[in-house]
Amino acid sequence: MEVAKIGRDGLHGIDAEVNSVSAQQVVKAAHDELLQLLRQRAEVMKRIGTVKQTIAGLANIFGDQLLGDDLLELIDRKPNGRQPGFTKACRRVLMEVRRPLGAREVCVELERYAPTILARHKDPLASVTTVLNRLVDYGEARSLNNDRGRRVWEWISETESSNVLPSRRTA
Repeated sequence: MEVAKIGRDGLHGIDAEVNSVSAQQVVKAAHDELLQLLRQRAEVMKRIGTVKQTIAGLANIFGDQLLGDDLLELIDRKPNGRQPGFTKACRRVLMEVRRPLGAREVCVELERYAPTILARHKDPLASVTTVLNRLVDYGEARSLNNDRGRRVWEWISETESSNVLPSRRTA
């Protein structure tokens, strides 16, 4: 009787070890796939940004009437009676300014083109900083330090050679 019990416990230990190895393999495969998908998302977001910048540039040169309503809406330029989303507005600022901006500068640009959008936020600077950091996480923007050591953000376009995965920011 005692031998059978030890035998069962021994098999249970082997089963647990096999299951643990299998689980580790599944987790590694899922991790690898997630990294690949994040790389693909970053590349797609760069391509979307490049196309949006191109369309916005053409609209700036030839006028918004060149574009249809659906295209104006896709590049966040169609007036629809309501304020654009806060994240979309921050994206638009980074795409159109085309140089690294600090959070305060983004607030100034938002105030210029959508003055009421910041009014809905208790601490607009903190809200803008949060959105800019999310855009970094999404692979749409990058965060740098300017020559004075201040944090700035810039839009990433497809034509840049950076193939870096979006990473979680520190601090």
